[in-house]
Amino acid sequence: MARYAIIQTGGKQYQVTPGDTLKVEKLTLPTGVDVEFDQVLLVKDDDKVLTGSPNVPGAKVTASVISEGKGEKVIVFKFKAKSRYRRKSGHRQPYTEVTIKDILVG
Repeated sequence: MARYAIIQTGGKQYQVTPGDTLKVEKLTLPTGVDVEFDQVLLVKDDDKVLTGSPNVPGAKVTASVISEGKGEKVIVFKFKAKSRYRRKSGHRQPYTEVTIKDILVG
């Protein structure tokens, strides 16, 4: 079994392994910069599992910022029957795409 970790960023949790590419909530960092995620909730290495309460002490996940972008458009439509009330708007959630480099356990 490969080594993986569960990290928390932007109010969401992600299971990551080295080499993964994922889209996380927007980070205000330029492209090519390395970022460290220190909110590591769990680390699994072969048959050894480290869990935190809530974070694993000394554990970090390093990643590199690839790009920034916006997700698919989500249509928000509000409607009330019999009162001619209609509101239509769209939303595109910004994200940052990162590649996981390494999982470090202190």
